[in-house]
Amino acid sequence: MRTLMNRTALAASLLVLLLPASAAAQRRGRAAAAKPRRTAVVVQKGHPLRRKLPAAVVVRPARKVVVVGAPLRFLPPVVFAATVVALPPRERLIWQDTEVIQSDEDWVDLNFGVDDRGDALLMEIDGRAQLNFAEVAFENGNVQVVDFEEHTRPPGLYRVLDFRDGRQVKTVRLLARSTSGQTTFRMFLSR
Repeated sequence: MRTLMNRTALAASLLVLLLPASAAAQRRGRAAAAKPRRTAVVVQKGHPLRRKLPAAVVVRPARKVVVVGAPLRFLPPVVFAATVVALPPRERLIWQDTEVIQSDEDWVDLNFGVDDRGDALLMEIDGRAQLNFAEVAFENGNVQVVDFEEHTRPPGLYRVLDFRDGRQVKTVRLLARSTSGQTTFRMFLSR
């Protein structure tokens, strides 16, 4: 009986000693959050903005890959009017997508695969964000650049672009950075 008690006590002692080592091993085994990979901003030939762009950005690929079949033709840029709007009724919202960026990422190149027809592109900002430009690529290969002129915008829902004749929007690219701890971008296509 005494031998059984000694063995049980020994096993319990070993277990107590091994648990902290096991927990430490688990902590070491966790991967630290990888630093985002930064790369140079790439704009296609004919891009209408001529100012110096950020030296390096984090590129986020679109979750939905969309191919624009026609060759890209840049239209003259449109300067963002910062028009705050109300969200249209749900039945008028055709497409939406969301991206979140952290302030420690600095400039982020966001890409949204839309591939739908609508008449207005809206952007909701939850947080504060400095915006550089947006590129809206249409099915016919035309690309409308919206110049945000690197202004910082407060939270709100903004009209980015109107195309009242209805257009097949293929992709939206947005170059922005969070000036608050975290900023959420919600993009909407409405009719």
